Amino acid sequence: MARSPAHRYLAAMSEADPIRVPRQRKPDWIRVKAPTSAGFAETKRLMRSLNLATVCEEAACPNIGECWTKKHATVMILGDTCTRACAFCNVRTGMPRPVDPLEPEHVATAAAELGLSHIVVTSVDRDDLPDGGARQFVRVIEALRRTTPSTTIEILTPDFRNKPESAVEAIVAARPDVYNHNLETVPRLYPTIRPGARYYASLRLLESVKRQDPTIFTKSGLMVGLGEERLEVHQVMDDMRSADVDFLTMGQYLQPTPRHARVEEFVTPAAFSAYAAIARAKGFLLVAASPLTRSSYHAGDDFAKMKAAREAKPGIGR
Repeated sequence: MARSPAHRYLAAMSEADPIRVPRQRKPDWIRVKAPTSAGFAETKRLMRSLNLATVCEEAACPNIGECWTKKHATVMILGDTCTRACAFCNVRTGMPRPVDPLEPEHVATAAAELGLSHIVVTSVDRDDLPDGGARQFVRVIEALRRTTPSTTIEILTPDFRNKPESAVEAIVAARPDVYNHNLETVPRLYPTIRPGARYYASLRLLESVKRQDPTIFTKSGLMVGLGEERLEVHQVMDDMRSADVDFLTMGQYLQPTPRHARVEEFVTPAAFSAYAAIARAKGFLLVAASPLTRSSYHAGDDFAKMKAAREAKPGIGR
């Protein structure tokens, strides 16, 4: 039987590149509507006018329509090009452009224009910079404190691997309200999923932040569906608690393109609820676990919940 042009194209691609395979069909609980609202368009125009990248776009976040409609955007500083090539991430890889000295003020302007009570700021990995880009995080925090002093600040940083300890120390001294660094997956999968990072180095970073300033909330996230075992996930939870991490986020890994790591399993909402119950029993102040949970999803609401949970527990650093 003659094959259609589409079938011939897929067959040719599979022969030329065995990694390029069609993505799996997503279950009903994963699907989201395409963004079409006026709020989405306004948020996009503002980001472009200020020459700001967002992880919402660059990482192909499934929640972008919902968040941008509410004018909640996660700014990605230090450009849009990463020096690493993680198997799960859709951010482009290559040699980044020079650091934009106007970026901190542009982030502060965006926070003011969007009326943000809570902002999440992340970045690409910048292994090309002596401090990994830590000083730019500090400048952004300082600009936000000047321009929108009532806005609470959450940062999601790289691991600053092979950089001086002073890099993280400088960010902690700038006192963000939340310091997030994602472990992403279980240690067994690091060589294939996160080859440029080291699991225990990331754990030590989180532990270091809490040791330097116990009043800063710490947060970390995991993707599931990459082939991890249930007990491996439980062990990561224990490791996070040993590092005194306050807030755990867990979400379903989604393959951004056929060239990225494939989804090994679509974890059911019931399984996420079971993971969340175990995590709460292990002592996290807050747990967010669902198929569409991402690090910055509902971050402002979650910050308020985490703050209330700490205040309800006497003896915890404030």
